[in-house]
Amino acid sequence: MPADEQSSPAENALATEDLDASEATAAPTIFSLAFPSILGNLSYTIVGVVQTKFVGLLGGQALAAVGAGQRVFFAMQAILMAISAGTTALVARAWGAGDYAEASRITMASLVLAGGFSIVVTVIGVFFAYPIAAVFGLDPETLQMAAENIRYLSLFNVMFAVNFILGAALRASGDAWTPLWTAVLVNLLNLPLLYLFVFGKYGFPQMGVSGVAIAAGIAFTFGALFLLILWVKQKFRVKHVTSGWWRKDRLRRLLDIGYPAAVEQIVFQLGFFVFLMLIGNFYGTEAFAAYNIGVNLLMICFTVGFGFSIAGSTLVGQHLGANDPDGASRAGWRATALAVVSMGALGALVGVYAQPLAEFFVGDEPLTVRYTVQFTYVLAAMMPLLAVEFAVGGALRGAGDTRFPLLATFAGLIVMRCGGAAIFTYMELPVIWVYAALVGDYILKGAMLILRFLGGRWKSVVPNNAIEPAKTG
Repeated sequence: MPADEQSSPAENALATEDLDASEATAAPTIFSLAFPSILGNLSYTIVGVVQTKFVGLLGGQALAAVGAGQRVFFAMQAILMAISAGTTALVARAWGAGDYAEASRITMASLVLAGGFSIVVTVIGVFFAYPIAAVFGLDPETLQMAAENIRYLSLFNVMFAVNFILGAALRASGDAWTPLWTAVLVNLLNLPLLYLFVFGKYGFPQMGVSGVAIAAGIAFTFGALFLLILWVKQKFRVKHVTSGWWRKDRLRRLLDIGYPAAVEQIVFQLGFFVFLMLIGNFYGTEAFAAYNIGVNLLMICFTVGFGFSIAGSTLVGQHLGANDPDGASRAGWRATALAVVSMGALGALVGVYAQPLAEFFVGDEPLTVRYTVQFTYVLAAMMPLLAVEFAVGGALRGAGDTRFPLLATFAGLIVMRCGGAAIFTYMELPVIWVYAALVGDYILKGAMLILRFLGGRWKSVVPNNAIEPAKTG
C-alpha cells in the first residue's frame, strides 16, 4: 500500500480529535442509530402529510401531479442512493476497523462522485420533464403540473446530493443525531415555505404544485449549507480532507458496491413506472391519486422501517470491519425483529382508520376516497413483509452485498407485481386487483432476503482489507 495512503497516527488523531476514547471505540446500539433516524424521517413524514393536505385542497389532479413528479424525482435520485450504499458500507467498515482517516477519504470521494452525477441528472430533469411525465397517461392539465414539479425539483439536485451523502457517512460512523438536527432544520423551513408558495400568501407567487418543489428545494439548500459549513470546519466525526481521497481503487470500490444498488434502484423505479402507468392509463386519475395518497397515509411505517434499515446497515458494516461476523448477524436479526413488530402495529392502526383518513385528505371526491381505502388496506397488511425488506435488505447492503437485493427486487417487483398487475389489467378486473399485485411482490422478496441472510454468504462479499487501497504500481 502506498505510504501516502496509510492512515498515520496523525491522520487518525485528526479524524477523532472531537471524540473521547469511548466514543471512538464503542459500537453504537440499534436504538442510538434507529431512534434519531426515525425522528428525522418522521419530520419529513409530517411535512409530507401537510403537503398532501395542502395539495389536496387544490384537487385530485394536483395530488396526482405531485405523485407523478415525486416518482420521477425518486427515479432520478437512483444514482445518489447507489453511491450512498457504497458510502455506508465502506465508511462503516473503516470505522469499525478503527481507520478513521480512511472513513473521511471515502466520504470526500463519495461527495464528489454524487455531485458530478447529480449535475447530469439536473440537465435531464430540466430539459426532459414533460416527455418523462407523459408516460403516466395523465390528463393534459395534470401532466403539465407534474412536468413543472419535476423541472423545479431537478434544479436542486446538487443540494439533495450533499444532504444524502453527508448524512449517510455520518450515520455510518455512528452519528445519527447530526442528520436528525439537519432534518429538523430542513423541515422547519419547508413547512412555512409550502404554505407561502403553494397558496401565494404574503406577497409570494401562487405556484400550486410547483410551489411544493420550490419549498423543498430551498429548505434542502439550507440543510446542505449547514452540513457543508460544519464539515469544512471539522465539526464532524468524518472530517473534510483535501488530499489522498482521489484514488482509482477507492472510487472503484465505491462503484463496485454502488452499481448493483444503482441498477436495483433503476429496476425499482422502472417497476413503479410500469405499475403506475397501468393504473393511470387504464383506471384513471382517481386511481392514480389514490395510490399516492395511500402511500402517504402509511409513510409513518416507512419512516420506522428506514430507521431500522439504517441501524442494521451501520451495525453490520461496523461489526464486519471489527472482524465480528456473529455480532453482525445478531445486529441484523435484532433490527429485523424490531422493524416487523413496529411496522406491523402501525400498519394495522392506519388500516383501522383508513376511511376517515382518506376523507380528511381527499375531501369530497367519493371515488378517490374509495380507491384510497382499498389500497391502504392492501398495503397496511403487507407492513411486516415490507419491514423484512427494509431491515434485512439494509443489513445486506451494509455488508456490501448489493447484488442480491437487486435480484430480489427484480423478481418481486418486475415479475410478481408488474406481471400480476398487467394480467389483472388485461382481464379488466377492478383496480383493487392491480393494487393487490404487490402482495406477491412482498412475499417473494421477503422470502429471498431472509434465505440470503440465513445463508451467511454476505459476511465475505467484501473482505476487510477492502477498506484499504490496493497497492499501485
